[in-house]
Amino acid sequence: ASPAARGGSGPRCPALRPGADSRGLHAAARRAAKEHYEVLVLGGGTGGISMSARMKRRVGAANVAVVEPSETHYYQPLWTLVGAGAKRLAASARPTEQVMPQGVEWIKCRVARLDPDKNCVWLENNTKISYKYLIIALGISLHYEKIKGLPEGFHHPKIGSNYSVHTVEKTWRALQDFKEGNAIFTFPNTPVKCAGAPQKIMYLSEAYWRKTGKRSKANIMFNTSLGVIFGVKKYADALLEIIKERNITVNYRRNLIEVRADKQEAVFENLDKPGVTEVHQYGILHVTPPMGPPDVLINSPVSDEAGWVDVDTQTLQHKKYPNVFGIGDCTNLPTSKTAAAIAAQSGVLDKTISMVMKNQLPTKKYDGYTSCPLVTGYNKVILAEFDYAAQPLETFPIDQGKERVTMYHMKADVMPLLYWNGLLKGYWGGPAPFRKMMHLGLK
Repeated sequence: ASPAARGGSGPRCPALRPGADSRGLHAAARRAAKEHYEVLVLGGGTGGISMSARMKRRVGAANVAVVEPSETHYYQPLWTLVGAGAKRLAASARPTEQVMPQGVEWIKCRVARLDPDKNCVWLENNTKISYKYLIIALGISLHYEKIKGLPEGFHHPKIGSNYSVHTVEKTWRALQDFKEGNAIFTFPNTPVKCAGAPQKIMYLSEAYWRKTGKRSKANIMFNTSLGVIFGVKKYADALLEIIKERNITVNYRRNLIEVRADKQEAVFENLDKPGVTEVHQYGILHVTPPMGPPDVLINSPVSDEAGWVDVDTQTLQHKKYPNVFGIGDCTNLPTSKTAAAIAAQSGVLDKTISMVMKNQLPTKKYDGYTSCPLVTGYNKVILAEFDYAAQPLETFPIDQGKERVTMYHMKADVMPLLYWNGLLKGYWGGPAPFRKMMHLGLK
């Protein structure tokens, strides 16, 4: 998620580029205050960087700016493996300066307000920037504070979360230190990014304890607010087989509401029985936090009632403002919030904007494609790929509902390279062309 819209640590505006002296920064700030960009991108996460690279090729670097306060860009899909000790956290990080397309203006600040009726945004230092076209790529916000006892509970051992740079390494420590008892993995009662990740770490933990001889001491529980293990039946069936085989307990419609870290207790509400709660002791607890739209989008003219950017599901153009577009986790697109979805969206959005710039109707349509490599062990992945209708939309002419070593290496080794060198540079729009080639002659 891009931190462009939220508070917390990180650089403050109005600095635009590292390495400039203070006079340069003040001049840059004054320039930004008056400046107008043909394309303004809000957020320097996956969607923001990939779209700014594509827009640079459309209108020239000098006409594109990205608003992003954070000094570091993270490839977050790697955190599943970081939390399980299979990758180092440093491998997921690059300086924002390195991933920002060369020549594109980096406005190192947070967005305070969007004013699409006047084609401008206000930054937190009261600077106004106007635009001809706006791309909103502000990501999703994590809300650990909505669980009583968090985030301060993370100061205690035996608790971690793969969703934050501050807590992902704690997951690996808790996994190694585990001795016995309940191993609890949670899924919150909100939209989340990468809906498979809360259970991926569970399968990896189970595999780790098997390898280290501790499996018999662990009572593994997946407490999910959902009523199903996964939203696509084909992959849900495969996961349920694995869950049965590995003796994992799934408690549906359970939502984590409190962590008593000093006592190692987790409190869950039963969503089917309002007011009924359950308390579980834990030997390890992995928390997936509640999530929601960035604060700046709540009650914004560009958002729906829930606070997500209100875009057309096929073109990603805003439903009310034709020169405003959304991509990724901050939108109300009814598909999973993943980097793979952003890749497919970026190709469609590039074409949409190019048609709008020519005063033509967009023709390329997004089918809701997304992918979730379901890591089920240290060398096994079920590669789930599906569309808006929650129907499989698989790239390879094999049954992707099976655990495969090849798919693990794709997740761990190929996808990071594709991310840094393809997607962020605006050259990777998802696997659709390869799917067509691989399925030639197949029904």
